[in-house]
Amino acid sequence: MRRRRGRRVAAGVTGGVLAVAVVAGALLLTGGDDEDPAAASDSTPSTTSEPSASPTVPRVDVGMPSDAPSALPSLLTRPIISPEQAFPQETVTLKDGSTYERVDWATTTDCTPGMTQELAELIEQGKPCARMTAALFTDADRRSQVTVSVLSFERPEDASRVFMMASMDPVTYQVVSLDPPPEAGLPTVPPGSSGVFERLMTVRSVVFANGQWGDGSATREEEITRQTQGLLQHVNDTVVAYEDGDD
Repeated sequence: MRRRRGRRVAAGVTGGVLAVAVVAGALLLTGGDDEDPAAASDSTPSTTSEPSASPTVPRVDVGMPSDAPSALPSLLTRPIISPEQAFPQETVTLKDGSTYERVDWATTTDCTPGMTQELAELIEQGKPCARMTAALFTDADRRSQVTVSVLSFERPEDASRVFMMASMDPVTYQVVSLDPPPEAGLPTVPPGSSGVFERLMTVRSVVFANGQWGDGSATREEEITRQTQGLLQHVNDTVVAYEDGDD
């Protein structure tokens, strides 16, 4: 799976919020290259440097919530969402009319190379990731680079563990953004550049979105946040529809 050569993206963190809501029959916790083939924000772009040392990964025990939808057992019989089902369009138009081009995507069942060591260690506390699929989008001006990643699990509680820790500390527990392929004609974002981190949880997936300006600048914070949140919600809606059996 093609990734951003192991670098982290720096971000300012203002704290995570975890809430539970049942929406359209799916349990949503809201807070935030083998083959070709979706938040509440708790961070904004900044020039915060990346951590100098990895913290100890705490033990996180997560069980099924008492208000899980009654349809959950039948929903979990559906296959894990495929790359084509998660990212069916090369051109995406959001509800606000903005348009984005999918310039690359990648998928793997070996999720570890696509994330920080801490996130990989957290996942080891439960069952492994079943599939990770990521797509890189750019705006009409080809200035932004937003990677949306769908990290899927067989068990909702494993997704909940990831979502909880990524909401509280999105820099430590992050998936790593895709580099643009040479044919896309986009620059590689400079290492250590600031970015926006967003995430949502569906029935059994955590959908991450990492947004940056291609030149690595920390300007126009509201705009890059809007783009990142919009693409996250779009992909999340797609995953929810599939996992709810509405596709």
